[in-house]
Amino acid sequence: MIDVLVVDDSLVMRKAISRVFEQTDDMTVVDTASDGEAGVEKALRLKPDVVTMDVEMPKMNGIEAVRRIMDASPRPILMVSSLTEKGAEVTIEAMRAGAADFVPKGRSTATLRTNDVESTLLTKVRALARSDAQLFQDERSTPPDRRAASPPESGASSPDASVDLVVIGVSTGGPMALQHVIPELPAEFPAPVAIVQHMPPQFTRSLADRLDSLSALDVAEATDGMLLEPGRVAVAAGDYHLTVDRREGALTARTPTDPDDCAHRPSVNVLFRSAAETCGGNVLAVVMTGMGKDGLEGVRRMKDDGGTVYVQDENTSVVYGMPRVVAEAGLADGTFPLDELPGALRRAVGTPARP
Repeated sequence: MIDVLVVDDSLVMRKAISRVFEQTDDMTVVDTASDGEAGVEKALRLKPDVVTMDVEMPKMNGIEAVRRIMDASPRPILMVSSLTEKGAEVTIEAMRAGAADFVPKGRSTATLRTNDVESTLLTKVRALARSDAQLFQDERSTPPDRRAASPPESGASSPDASVDLVVIGVSTGGPMALQHVIPELPAEFPAPVAIVQHMPPQFTRSLADRLDSLSALDVAEATDGMLLEPGRVAVAAGDYHLTVDRREGALTARTPTDPDDCAHRPSVNVLFRSAAETCGGNVLAVVMTGMGKDGLEGVRRMKDDGGTVYVQDENTSVVYGMPRVVAEAGLADGTFPLDELPGALRRAVGTPARP
């Protein structure tokens, strides 16, 4: 049985969220809390498998509550956030503090009663309950600010084949993981980077802004026609796919809404297939923490064209779903813990390692 603690300042919302869990056979709501202080106290005392956490609350907001829980008794925390610009910003900040993921609650309890939202909430809680709670404490530390790039080490070897583009697919646990990879890439990183993180509009922009503030690279939400050039990282915009085109020798981002029959938009498969079509074997793909199998078919296409594929390992993945299916299919050229991924990327593109 999965024990869930529900923290929300709205009585109506607490009841609505609790009702979603109580209708299942494998979950129970061990308690609820109406503010951050009570949420912290109950999380430390009851030690639930998963905590759902509101963002804006009296006495102590969700960000500070997450931080205190992760300091004292680390466990998976799922933010329940409004789909607004402010909601996106504070949710990204909460995930920086250690929250694993989020679900949108919209403006009313009616949003929670839709099948899609209920299913997402239940799926994420089940996935997080199976994860290693200690992981969240290990990985939540503040990433270093790489705006002032350190001098590179000498003696790095060049790769056997050129890499025109690095593509990354990530989902649950992604914002936290990306903050430990992208800021570690130096300003002289010679290949553009394109990222699909499963997130709705507003949130992808906040994520890009957050990564940009930490990185020596230029990180931005992808726009149609954006040049993909060395030193730039493009994060797929919520509700748009990210594809790659080549115009007069230059790689260019495209942001179509088709295909519209994908499980996710943006889709990792769509980006990976497009990268293979445009760059052939000169693509390095990275599949990181996340639920499901988005990216698997794109990886197959990439491998057919001679591309290289890395995956994040199980121990450092919040949810080992997307990397697992690639690894179990025998399509991974390398498996790396989160803290070793930046070095692996630097070696693959021939960039000297950091001191």
